[in-house]
Amino acid sequence: MLKIVFLHPDLGIGGAERLVVDAALALQLKGHQVHIVTSYHDPAHCFPETRDGTIPVTISGNWLPRSIFGRFLALCAYIRMLWASFYTVFLSDMQPQVYFCDQVSMCIPVLRLSTSIPVIYYCHFPDLLLASHKTWIKKLYRAPLDWIEEKTTGLATATVVNSHFTAGVFCDTFKSIRRRPKVLYPSLNFRSFDRECGNSLSSVIGTKQVMDFVFLSINRYERKKNLGLAIKAFGLLKSFLGDAKIHLIMVGGYDYRLVENVEHYDELQKLTSSLQLGDCVTFLRSPSDETKTCLLKNCHTLLYTPDKEHFGIVPLEAMYCQLPVIAVNSGGPLETVEDHRTGYLCHPTVEDFAEKMKYLYDNRNLATKMGERGRQRVIEHFSFNSFSQQLNELVGELTASST
Repeated sequence: MLKIVFLHPDLGIGGAERLVVDAALALQLKGHQVHIVTSYHDPAHCFPETRDGTIPVTISGNWLPRSIFGRFLALCAYIRMLWASFYTVFLSDMQPQVYFCDQVSMCIPVLRLSTSIPVIYYCHFPDLLLASHKTWIKKLYRAPLDWIEEKTTGLATATVVNSHFTAGVFCDTFKSIRRRPKVLYPSLNFRSFDRECGNSLSSVIGTKQVMDFVFLSINRYERKKNLGLAIKAFGLLKSFLGDAKIHLIMVGGYDYRLVENVEHYDELQKLTSSLQLGDCVTFLRSPSDETKTCLLKNCHTLLYTPDKEHFGIVPLEAMYCQLPVIAVNSGGPLETVEDHRTGYLCHPTVEDFAEKMKYLYDNRNLATKMGERGRQRVIEHFSFNSFSQQLNELVGELTASST
């Protein structure tokens, strides 16, 4: 049995957080002792495993600012993660045999230079490519952060990414890091989706409308997720079908502390009103896992709109729940969604999405078959057991080589 400490900047609800929680659960099931250190953890806005004691969580650095007058989020995240690593190494008595960190690589120098303990860094996507560099002020601000990101990432004992797409981007971006990262696909813990859903779809979203075909979108309320594409495509489909009883449910991770979440949620609601879709579109913010599972089991098709998404766990969740997936033909979905077999990979245009949405609406039997094939694909290629085994082998290799 090994003791493994995870360092994560903000333990909320999102794809990165889900992966960290799953990685901790995977190693826990293999007999290891796990612990998560984070700078922020809200019991009302987190995954249940971090709230109910399944995974021990220590909060350190919550007193440090998350932003400065709504700006400098990246700099503050670096400082908070630096403190979390300093606390773990010098002020705690955790004494792990392996460190696992992700998202912010600033903690790696403290972990590597202060100890001989191996560090696994899970790179979801290079942060420097997600940040804005449009103005000279932003370029000046980001320049040292981008340099630090590359240099600190290169200090990790082992680097892991979520897809072959991200691996290619990683190598093209971090030229000074010659070691190609390993690919460890995120997985699903099937048990969380196998539980019974006691509520009807109407009761979950709070409507008495008759819904003949329901489209579902799940993503954080961020502009880069291109959520407006789902609403516009649904509006075009509505114009094709007239009085058909179709509905769109927009589900999004929402944090009131994030200005973009608040602003973009309002923008999407205004877009819905401008298209006169108010009665046909329902918005949900950070629903519980139980509600999310109920939606996945009772809707008919998932719309996945991000372009060049580095992986995307939601299509896997949908396919396991037997929903066909209509996704943008770039990034992670190219490796998870089989075009014309488990769904459709489309150009990020309203017309292309609406066309595929109408085809599945008109061909229910095909949609059902796609859902069945999708579930089988997830079971074969993205199981929690496979993820656990690969991660456990990596941990074993690192500890063996460090002794």
